[in-house]
Amino acid sequence: MAGRWPVVLRHDLPPGAPMASIVLRPLRRRDAAEWDRLRGANIAWLAPWEPMRPPGNANAGRWPCAPTFGRYVARLNRQGRAGEGVPLAMEVDGALAGQIMVGSLEYGSQLSGVIGYWVSQEVAGRGIAPLATGMLIDFLLGEYGLHRIEICIRPENAASLRVVAKLGLRSEGIRPRLVFIAGQWRDHIVFAIDSEEWLARGPFGPRWDAWPPRYADAE
Repeated sequence: MAGRWPVVLRHDLPPGAPMASIVLRPLRRRDAAEWDRLRGANIAWLAPWEPMRPPGNANAGRWPCAPTFGRYVARLNRQGRAGEGVPLAMEVDGALAGQIMVGSLEYGSQLSGVIGYWVSQEVAGRGIAPLATGMLIDFLLGEYGLHRIEICIRPENAASLRVVAKLGLRSEGIRPRLVFIAGQWRDHIVFAIDSEEWLARGPFGPRWDAWPPRYADAE
């Protein structure tokens, strides 16, 4: 999978939608000022859901460190080129609105990955997360060649639970104490879908050719 980088995915929305277009693309160094503003404005909004380093862990020092935005962008690009992940910014109507990526990639006999994302509070509730996630799943289970996608969500995260319901991912149960978040190891529900299930529904994009879109939980 190495070499499928950069990845740029775009979808133009129909008249009446709350946005004109969404683009998933790599972060760029020139995004620095807008990125700093966006992250700073969403610290409290994201705190209950974002992973953090466990204190006192002997391996904490092995975590990759990106002390500057430029180094962070360079690290994401290395991951993309090496096939270690597909890290993308969400751009809505030309403005940064969040981030989505697939990591924990397994090749060989598994061909799987785990998607994570966040959306800015100022644009939450406009259908950005399900659209961006559907676009990325379409790419990963199609052109990129993966077979299975997982999304792991805290049971308390009602907004993300709605995202996977709209996209038709199945629940595979709880993984106890999966990720260290907000000072504790937190349980997560695992949701998954494979290429047979996803591609049997046809391309994701045409489901958004009218507004409101045709979600899986309404089919």
